[in-house]
Formats: sequence, structure tokens, C-alpha cells
Amino acid sequence: PFVIVCNHQASLDLMGMVEVIPERCVPIAKRELLYLGTVGWACWLSGTIFIDRHRRDAAIEVISHTASTMCRENV
Repeated sequence: PFVIVCNHQASLDLMGMVEVIPERCVPIAKRELLYLGTVGWACWLSGTIFIDRHRRDAAIEVISHTASTMCRENV
């Protein structure tokens, strides 16, 4: 297991990231990306888990739930 952190500088970077990210990857992104039109729709359709960074407790809960699911499903 490992963590990949992508600090992309442009929306075109997403296309490059799709090519290098492993198949069994669980993408997590800041919730603001959900509202970026086509990029947001693509992230949502690909199963991206969105974190609301302005609500710390909610973000921790989502990450904890995601980690539990990943362990249970061996992802």
C-alpha cells in the first residue's frame, strides 16, 4: 500500500494522473473540485471521495470511513 499525492497545477494534469495511478486506487479530493464543471463531473463519476476541508470533523469522519471500507474490501 502507498499514498500518491498530486499537487496538480492545471486541469490537464488530471489526464496524466489517470495514466500513472494504479488500478486499485481510491481517489480523494477537496470538495471544491466537485463544482468545477466537467472536471467535477468526471471526478464524481470516477468514484472520487470528496473531503470538505472547511469542516474538519466531517473530513476526518469521511477519511476514517473510507479507510475502514478499504480494509474491509481489501483495496
